[in-house]
Amino acid sequence: MTERETLTWELYGEASAALGRQVADSGFVPDIVLGIARGGLVPAATLAYALECKNLFSMNVEFYTGVGTTLDAPVMLPPLLDTADLVDMAVLVVDDVADSGKTLELVRDFCRGHVATVRSAVLYEKPRTIVEADYVWRRTDRWIEFPGRREAGVWPGPQRVTAVHD
Repeated sequence: MTERETLTWELYGEASAALGRQVADSGFVPDIVLGIARGGLVPAATLAYALECKNLFSMNVEFYTGVGTTLDAPVMLPPLLDTADLVDMAVLVVDDVADSGKTLELVRDFCRGHVATVRSAVLYEKPRTIVEADYVWRRTDRWIEFPGRREAGVWPGPQRVTAVHD
């Protein structure tokens, strides 16, 4: 069985604050925070608040199809960003984990052709990643259980939470 690490909401708050301090202490001031959906959306929003960056964008990338199963390569899903919005901007790409690093590489390379500068931030980085993020809260080879993905039967598995309407 794979060793697991559980990230609680409380620890998530500490991790996000530490990651935000790393970015701020480096002197990097992003014009845009770009979250990789889905896992990078909450960290991206948190960092955007911490860094007082009001331009929060997202990009949806499909790679993992299940626990430990992936496509051959990550694929950007529509709607794609309008690259005109990125010209000459300093962009901070945010994801939850740099596992293989392929998703981070795809988004970073997409940005590089259009932006003034691009840096990346992740909560976790795995030893096998092909891309080392500029800002990392923790490095681990464990399976990470994120808050919000395991509560109320949402994680693990394909269950869907449906809205209740009056």
